[in-house]
Amino acid sequence: MFWRGVWGYLPANIVQGVVGFLAIVVFTRLLSPEDFGRYALAYSVFTLAHVAVFTWLEAAMARYWAAETPETGLADHFASLYRAAFWLSAAFIPLVILGLMLWPVEPAFRLALGVALIGVPVRSLAKLAQERYRASGEVGKAAGLDMATVVGGFLIGVIFALAGLGGAAPLLGLLLAPLFALPFILPGELKHARGGRPDPARLKRYATFGYPIAASLILSLVLASTDRFLLAVFMNEAAVGAYHAGYSIANRTLDVMFIWLGAAGAPAMVMALERGGREALQTAAREQAGLFVLVGLPAAVGVMLVARSLAEVLIGQDLRSAAALITPWIALGAALSGVTVYYFNQVFTLGHRTDRMLLTMAVPAVANVILNLILIPRFGVLGAAWATAASFALGLLASILIGRTVMRLPIPWEALIRCGVACAVMAGLVSLIPAVGGPVELIAKAAIGGAVYAVVAITLNAAGVRDTGRRLLNAYRTRGAEA
Repeated sequence: MFWRGVWGYLPANIVQGVVGFLAIVVFTRLLSPEDFGRYALAYSVFTLAHVAVFTWLEAAMARYWAAETPETGLADHFASLYRAAFWLSAAFIPLVILGLMLWPVEPAFRLALGVALIGVPVRSLAKLAQERYRASGEVGKAAGLDMATVVGGFLIGVIFALAGLGGAAPLLGLLLAPLFALPFILPGELKHARGGRPDPARLKRYATFGYPIAASLILSLVLASTDRFLLAVFMNEAAVGAYHAGYSIANRTLDVMFIWLGAAGAPAMVMALERGGREALQTAAREQAGLFVLVGLPAAVGVMLVARSLAEVLIGQDLRSAAALITPWIALGAALSGVTVYYFNQVFTLGHRTDRMLLTMAVPAVANVILNLILIPRFGVLGAAWATAASFALGLLASILIGRTVMRLPIPWEALIRCGVACAVMAGLVSLIPAVGGPVELIAKAAIGGAVYAVVAITLNAAGVRDTGRRLLNAYRTRGAEA
C-alpha cells in the first residue's frame, strides 16, 4: 500500500510543487507588498480556523475508516461525520459574517479575511472526501481531487488578481476551486451514509481522538504564523510580505515532499497496525523512515545551497533581498517539521494518545513565541527565521522523547549517516559553481547537485536505495511476465 501511494501521489505533488512556485512568482508580482502581506495574514487566519473547527472530523475519517465494516457501522461512521460537518458549517458562517461586521479593520483586509473564512467549510467538505479516498487506498481519486483544486484555485486566483482584487484574489481561488468540485464528489460520499444514523457516542469518541490533533495542529500553526503577526506588530505589512515570500519558497519545497510521503505513509502505517500488529508496523515504519531521509535531507540542503538564485528567479524585486536572507533557515525548519509531523507524530494517532501529541507541540509553540518576541525587535525578518528553525528543532526532540511513552518508531541512523555523506559531497561540489545569478545558476546547481547526490547515494546504498530499486524492478518484471 505504501509504494502504491508513493507512486500514485507523485503526480499530484509535482503539480502542487509547480503551482506553489508559480503562485509565488505570479502573486509577488501582481500584488503589492502590502497586499501580499494582507493575503499572508488572512491565509494564516484561514488555516487556524479550519484546524480549530473542522480538522477533528478529517482526522477521524482518516484513522477510523480502516477499522469499520458495513457490519460494524460504516454507514453510521459517515452519517456522524457529515452531519457534524453540516451543523458546524451552519454555525460557523453566520459567526464569521457577524464578526467581520463588528471588527474595525481596514476594508482591504476585511475582504481578504472574509473570503478566506467563508472558504473554510467548503474546503473541509472536500478534505473529508479526500481523507476517505486516502484511507481506502483510492489513490487516483485522492490525487485527482488534489490536482483539480490546486490548479483550479491558482488559475482563479490569478484571474481575480488581474481584476484588481488585491490580497483577496488568491483566497478566492481557495474558496471557489473546492466549491466547484463538491457537486462531483459529495453525492458519492453521502451514499455511504445511507441507512446510517448520527451516533453521539461515536462523535464523542471521534472528538476525544480528533480535538487533541486539532489543538496540536493549532500549536503547529502558531509555530508557522506567529512570526508574521509579530512582524506586523513590530515592523509593517511589507515586512510580512517579504518574510512570507521567503518562507513560502523554502517551506513549500520541503512541505510538498513531506505531504507526498505522508499521504502514502500514514494510511499504510494505520493499515499495517490494524491488519498486522506492531511487528508489521515496525517493518512499514522502517521503510518509510529511510525514504524520508533519502529524499528529505538532500532537498533541504539543496534549497539552502540555491537560496539566493531561487529568490532571484521566483520572487518580485521588492521582496527579493529579505526573502533570500531567510530561506536557508526556513529550509532547515521545514525539514525538521516534516520529519516531526509526518513520521514521529504518527505514533500518537496510531496509539490513540493524541493528548500527548498536544503536549509535544506545546513545547516548540511556546518557545517560538518567546524567541520571536526576543529576536524580531532586534534582528527583524532574520530573527523570525532563527526562531522558527530553533523551535522546530525543539519540536522534533519533544516528539521523539514523548512518543516513546506510547510506542517506539525506528530512527534510521545508518540512512542518516550515508545520506549525510552524500549531501556533504553534493554541497562541496555545488559550492564550486560560479555565482552568476538568475536561472542559469539555479539550473546548474540543481542539476549538478541532484546528479552528484544520486550517484553517491546509490554507491553507498543509502537508505537501501539499491535494494529497494532492485526489488521494485523485479516486481515490475514479474507482473510483466504474468501479463
